[in-house]
Amino acid sequence: MPAIRLGGMASGLPPNLVDQIIEAERMPIKTQENHKTREESKLKLVEELETKINEIQKNVGELVGTKGMLVNKLLSSDPNVVTGTADPDNPMTGSWNIEVMQLPQKPSAVTNGFPDRNKTQVGIGYLKFKTPDGVKEVYINGKNNTLDGVVSAINISNTGLHATVVNDRTDKETPFKLLISGLTTGDEKQVEFPTVYLLDGDQDLFFDQTRPAQNGRIKVDGFEFEVAENINKDILPGVTLELKQAAPGKEINISVKEDLELISGKIEDFVKSTNGVLQFIQAQNNLNEKSDTTKTLGGDSLLRSIEGRIRNLIQSPLMGIPGSINRMSQLGINFQRNGTLQFDKKKFNAELAANPKDVGAFLAGDGFRIGFVPTLKREIANFIHQSYGPITNRKKGINDKINRINKNIESKEKNIQRREETLRRQFTNLEQTMSKLQSQGSAVAAIGAGMPTQKG
Repeated sequence: MPAIRLGGMASGLPPNLVDQIIEAERMPIKTQENHKTREESKLKLVEELETKINEIQKNVGELVGTKGMLVNKLLSSDPNVVTGTADPDNPMTGSWNIEVMQLPQKPSAVTNGFPDRNKTQVGIGYLKFKTPDGVKEVYINGKNNTLDGVVSAINISNTGLHATVVNDRTDKETPFKLLISGLTTGDEKQVEFPTVYLLDGDQDLFFDQTRPAQNGRIKVDGFEFEVAENINKDILPGVTLELKQAAPGKEINISVKEDLELISGKIEDFVKSTNGVLQFIQAQNNLNEKSDTTKTLGGDSLLRSIEGRIRNLIQSPLMGIPGSINRMSQLGINFQRNGTLQFDKKKFNAELAANPKDVGAFLAGDGFRIGFVPTLKREIANFIHQSYGPITNRKKGINDKINRINKNIESKEKNIQRREETLRRQFTNLEQTMSKLQSQGSAVAAIGAGMPTQKG
């Protein structure tokens, strides 16, 4: 009697049967994962739209500050002699003639020369300075009694002085000299350079030349004044003036004017960032029969709402604005046929140059309720508001979907894991049972083969 055989394994079933069953039961999970991927793609698109809208917010914030729109710039007929900056918070403009007769000076002194900076010893003792803050002493010991050591001791002594070693190449044999200077300029910052108390040095140290502190002298529109510093905020209204060099007899014209070019550039940046949002919306809505709408925001009410609000703000007149300008089109900003904004820079500059107050009134308004920029800021704040903004709500809705999908996947994964464990246990039991049956069948066949054959 032949032995019982049921395929390659004892049961005769495919060896990867459990894997096939589990793979089939995982199909719903793959569907959920595909759904999650689509939702994540939409979330990235919403976040990209939010970034582009925030870029508009940034540009309008740079366009109009708390003090209004107009920005001043300072022009100098000779920046090598006099230059400066205009205070952005001071709208004062004007023109002045400046003559720098004498620059303010720091007190300073220079010593005799030494053959080196870090070997020859100057002795042990101290240097005594009389400063505006009282008498200051700098102590020199056996560890800091070279020129470099004295420099280090002075610079860390908090005396209001700065020291350095200068290499004066006019003296070939002893070119190294100690230069000490006060930190500030002006008559009130005088320093009496030191009485030197140094003993047992390789060479004596003494001050060869000194120069007192002094005020600067300038003329403003022909009137002479003294100034204590090279940088001054109280000479011209709304101007930080920097005196670079003396030029007696030479008048330098300083003027402060509205920086029309800067304002025009900020408007251009605003138009570019707004077009970034409009072009994004157009790209999402550019659908055809081949478009996968599950991975885009095409036709989404969020896009229609944002585009509609931007169009309405650009095209509609603003109420309550003093002056002759109440529409963006009057400043050269219009919608093109392709749905994006066009900026006529020449028209804007002409209007700004001819009528800066009305342009500023339209754009800046009162800084809170009225004006183009305050209105635009409110609209953008509504788009991205953390409680009720449509972009925030859409992100929340998508994230909620993704979280639900993750929970479903996690639950199904646990169920499948339990199902796989059960199947493998059952399969193992089946294999063991079939293996025993095969062994018993083989034994029966062996017994039958050993019995004598009955002859007829």
